[in-house]
Amino acid sequence: MLNSWVDSLSEANIISIVLLLVVLCSALQGWGRGFRRAAGGLFGLLGSGLLAAASLVMAIPAAVYLSPAAGNWASSLTPPDAKLSQWQQLYYTGASVLANSPVVRFLLLLLLCYSLIRLLLGLLFLLLPIRLPRLSGRTSGKITGASRLSGALLGTAAGLTRAMVLVFVLYIGVALNPDSSFSRYVQSSPIYSQSAEAVFEPLAGEQVRGKLPVLTKAVAAEMSDILRRKYEVIDHEISADIAGAAADIAGQASGDEEKAKLLYDWIGSRIAYDYDKAENYEQRRIWHEQTPQDTMDTRLGVCIDYARLYAMMARSQGLQVRVVTGRGYDGQGGYGPHAWNEVYISSSKAWIPLDSTWASSGNWFNSKDFDSTHIKENIL
Repeated sequence: MLNSWVDSLSEANIISIVLLLVVLCSALQGWGRGFRRAAGGLFGLLGSGLLAAASLVMAIPAAVYLSPAAGNWASSLTPPDAKLSQWQQLYYTGASVLANSPVVRFLLLLLLCYSLIRLLLGLLFLLLPIRLPRLSGRTSGKITGASRLSGALLGTAAGLTRAMVLVFVLYIGVALNPDSSFSRYVQSSPIYSQSAEAVFEPLAGEQVRGKLPVLTKAVAAEMSDILRRKYEVIDHEISADIAGAAADIAGQASGDEEKAKLLYDWIGSRIAYDYDKAENYEQRRIWHEQTPQDTMDTRLGVCIDYARLYAMMARSQGLQVRVVTGRGYDGQGGYGPHAWNEVYISSSKAWIPLDSTWASSGNWFNSKDFDSTHIKENIL
């Protein structure tokens, strides 16, 4: 295997070069330290690896056991009917994520359990009466050639161990996202490919590898859902003036669609687009977060502010509504970041789209051209 590693250096694959450098630097370090200190370093590396493996083996069932209880606890936390501070918003958003994102919850618990178990195992090892020989201390006198040679061999062994740890990390990364350009580049390294095939493929197998991309998609979906959880918490409280205004506008409507259309017309004609806020973000990347109450008071906002105010007013009138983010047609052949709403019409049992930000330029309430001008990416 070492011969193929050296041959692959000529291909100038960065992954191959890094793996070779890890082994070479470890060998040189062992040469400089001599046998005793190199042996101590190798024993320490192997001990750390065993400790990490044991901690992970115990952390996985612990996280599985604790996950339902953590989910139930998080589900019991509901924001108070009052304005929330930033810390409260963060706290309740995190609780919402834990309650409704099982994969993210499991991974967080796994990290927590692993850290605690490794700490406890490390403390337990310090308390044991058994002590390994101290091979890493300073040696007196000159290091002999035989000691340097033995140290270099031990350093090479340590380097191979470090390199295989790196190969394992890359192997997991490739399995999680096999179609990315990074994964294809990693797989083009002969050192990586041969090492992974010889060591990790027999252990993982096709069945395990096939499940990792599914895990990636599940985590990505739950992570994209965090923004929706944030706005659910921030917009939890509906102020009396917003609810009162919505009732005056749509309270006498005969059905869901009429309510939704009246609120769309009101927001589209009463709220002005805040070009200064949009320019400040586009040119300077400075974003001013505002609540639906701010939008109501100032009568100014950008697309996400229109959509959040509409969602709050619609919910106050018993409508099911959601905020959608994606890309909207810019009128010049391209698309830019945008936000709008979807509202559920119970009579037709369907979600219909509406864009109150664009209301001044035409009818964008369940328009037939909606799908050709709006590209949906996330539902908040």
